[in-house]
Amino acid sequence: MKGRRTFLIGAGCTVFIKPRATRTPEDMGLEAATKALLDAGITYDEVESAFVGYCYGDSTTGQRALYNLGLTYIPIINVNNNCSTGSSALYQANNSVKYGQVECSLALGFEQMRPGSLGTNFPDRPSPITLFNKKMEELEREEFGLNHGPGAPRLFSNGAQEYFMKYGGNIEHLAKIASKNHKHSLNNPYSQFRDGWSTEQVMAAPKITNQLTKFMCSPTSDGAACCIVASEHFVHAHGLENQAIEIVAQALTTDGPGTFDGRSAMDVVGYSMTKECANRVFTEAGFTEGEGRDQVGVIELHDCFAANELITYSALGLCGEAEAHKLVDRGDNTYGGKFVVNPSGGLEAKGHPLGATGLGMHFYIMMQLRDWAGPMQVLGLFNTLDERGKFGLVHNVGLGGAVVVSLLRRPEFYKPGGADGRTRLGYNHAHEYRSITMADVDRVKSKNASPYILHHAKL
Repeated sequence: MKGRRTFLIGAGCTVFIKPRATRTPEDMGLEAATKALLDAGITYDEVESAFVGYCYGDSTTGQRALYNLGLTYIPIINVNNNCSTGSSALYQANNSVKYGQVECSLALGFEQMRPGSLGTNFPDRPSPITLFNKKMEELEREEFGLNHGPGAPRLFSNGAQEYFMKYGGNIEHLAKIASKNHKHSLNNPYSQFRDGWSTEQVMAAPKITNQLTKFMCSPTSDGAACCIVASEHFVHAHGLENQAIEIVAQALTTDGPGTFDGRSAMDVVGYSMTKECANRVFTEAGFTEGEGRDQVGVIELHDCFAANELITYSALGLCGEAEAHKLVDRGDNTYGGKFVVNPSGGLEAKGHPLGATGLGMHFYIMMQLRDWAGPMQVLGLFNTLDERGKFGLVHNVGLGGAVVVSLLRRPEFYKPGGADGRTRLGYNHAHEYRSITMADVDRVKSKNASPYILHHAKL
């Protein structure tokens, strides 16, 4: 079913910070949603449905966050899909507009995490990741050699080890990827870490697994992000032709049989489901098999570990199966190369608050395609024969598993100029961070906002 065209019309983000319980999910959610509404130039009364993603929180935390903006009777659905939670929430919001349920839907994601490696919140029952870990241990014994370290980095390390054994490359390629991302983060005021580690410093950092050092791993983080999706009719009715970015195609896939019945550590961490998802997206966008990647200019992909960025290049079709480490050596993943991957700094540098991560990725690609990204801006995105410019690509994966891939682009009616989100916020939030004020909330809250709830809000 084709559905109708959909557009991202507003987005907002908090700074991603170390998990120290200094901010609550509802307060971070209020900041991100307020910025997104200001960016779009609408109030919460115009939002007809909402999908709220988080992994670490009680049921209906989404309602608690959005009730700050009003009590409007709309459907609010809470979403949990591991590290792909934020994009899974956006997938639901997009589909609700695409298939005509609503004209405008909001996707919000946030996380308040604990320091240290990820773990289960329910030790009284088996984790849904148990069989993934079991398969990993079998493959280590029989194929790739014993590894060590916490579960998540160990899983992705084994994926990198399989790549090295099949195609070449080595740990230095992972260090180059991590260094690239940390250097990109120097330009991002929302980033948790802005250290700009060199390849040598990444290599010298403490080892976490056989293949990964500390600086090749994303940190746990607190933060929130929000995106608003609307129909084409809504875009034109609200005069948003100067900032609306089209969701040209989007898909969500889960694991195939090869994850458990095959012999691939790469498939255990999502290689095959990413490949399937990307192929579906480019097909939906009208490309024949294997085509379209050369029309992509900027990418935010899920570098939870540098190992995953390496194997994801070919899964997305950016290069051949055996070419990912060569892509790194050519510099085709950074400014001046064929693609710019993770100009935000990626998860390794900017942070990884699980529920917010995917929505943050869409925030950054939106701003690139608006040409608002300032020092992060990728040059040449609009130097094309097609007036719409190049595509932006988002990839967000979660073990367990699910992956979302989105293909974004300026629409043919895009016309920069005039009052836009920067005017309404009073600054360019694409590359400048400011907190919100209660006056900001007052501008976007519903006419049915509760004074009682707002009295307890913290900005």
